[in-house]
This record gives sequence, C-alpha cells and structure tokens, in this order.
Amino acid sequence: MPREFVVGGNFKMNGTLSSLTSLVQGFAQATVPPSVEVVIAPPSIYLLPLHQILSSAKSPVQIAAQNAYNIPSGAFTGEVSLKMLKDNEIPWVILGHSERRQYFHETSELVAQRVQSAIKERVKPILCIGETLEEREANKTADVVLGQLQAVIDLLPKEEDWKSVVIAYEPVWAIGTGKVATPEQAQEVHALIRNALGKVGEKVKEETRIIYGGSVNNDNCAKLRQKEDIDGFLVGGASLKPDFTGIWYAGQEKLTRL
Repeated sequence: MPREFVVGGNFKMNGTLSSLTSLVQGFAQATVPPSVEVVIAPPSIYLLPLHQILSSAKSPVQIAAQNAYNIPSGAFTGEVSLKMLKDNEIPWVILGHSERRQYFHETSELVAQRVQSAIKERVKPILCIGETLEEREANKTADVVLGQLQAVIDLLPKEEDWKSVVIAYEPVWAIGTGKVATPEQAQEVHALIRNALGKVGEKVKEETRIIYGGSVNNDNCAKLRQKEDIDGFLVGGASLKPDFTGIWYAGQEKLTRL
C-alpha cells in the first residue's frame, strides 16, 4: 500500500498577519489532492488566527507549530509547550529543525524528548534530521543522520509510538541556499533512514513517511517525487508563495503512478 504523501510548508520567521492571512485564505480555497496531506507552519504568534481561517473554510489544510517545549508547564519564559498546542487543537509540530539545532543548540537528546512528549500529547511530530556540508564532505552523512534518528529510537522503542511520526530529511547545506540534493542523493539517505527504522519493526520501516526538505520548489519537486522512499516535502521559502499549491500535486501524481 502506498504511503500517504505529505507536503509541509515552514514559514519560518516570515510574514505579517495581513500577508499571511491573505496567503492562507488562498490555500483554504485551493483543492487538496486526494491522498495528500498538506500542513503549514506559521510563526507561533499567527497560529491561532490562521488556524481559524482554515477551520472556518473547512479546509483540509492542517497547521503546525515550528517548535515546542517538552515540559507541560512551569517557569520557562518564552516557551510554548506541547500540552498547550494540544489544548489549542494544533495537530502538528516541527521538531529538531537544523536552525533550532544550529542557532539554539538543541541536542538530539532534547529533540528526542520533545518527540516523545509530542506522542504523549497526541500532537503529530515532523522530526527533522540532516547533515551539514562539512559533514557530507567528510563522508559522515550516515553517521550524523542515523545518530540523530537513533536518539529518538532509544526513547520510542515500540511500533505503536511511530504511527504519527513523519521524518524530514533536510541536508543543512541545501536549506535556503538554492542548492538541492539530487534525487539520487536524497533517495540514498532516505533509504538509509528507512532501513534504520527496521530496528523498531518492519511495520515502522514500511509505513513511516520520510519527506525531503532543502530548497524544494515547483521546478525540482517532480524529479524528487519519483524516488521510492521520498514520501513528500518540507518546503521553506516556496511555501510563502501562492503557487505553493503546485507542489501539492506532486504527491497526487506519484500516487497515481503507483
């Protein structure tokens, strides 16, 4: 059975209430292809008003936070907890993005704790993993990516824990640079990730969705989608444009071929 395609849009720290309202109103009126999940991740201050737009339009487009804290409540100034996301009916969260790891020094162990908490709160996590250019050039891609994944496997040893987890492979050297991994490079790492999931169980290996992120746009998504283990995309800058909807259809075309 083919895995349901996922297209995520990470707005990062971009946009205003006015500009994002206009953008998301357009997305809410667009048709989401069958068997494709679309998830957008605006800055946290805009989560609720944009969520309301999608809900009022009865749009299948879903919403995600860009990060969250694993402890439910307490003296943690500036943080938003996974429990709070659940309380506000935010169904998805991005965790472990390379910018969080790089600029805010979030370790693989901390990211794993947050994924574990997301599962507990029934918020679906998009777990980001990926290597830097220096690590790739030093032939450390497998060590880095599988090490980041192993930290999560250590805390989620049961097959049922993985039902809602989506993994995003994002080579750091391709994020916001205009560079993109070739379909062959992306497929090689996706296959490594899928094989590593076999440690948890065959069902997890076969059913977990692994999506690609790194300068994805309307021009390159068609070639990337053809690879066996690419189950969708996590899109950055291109998700801030109305024609982000074009990338949604890459998934429909892949599933039609299958």
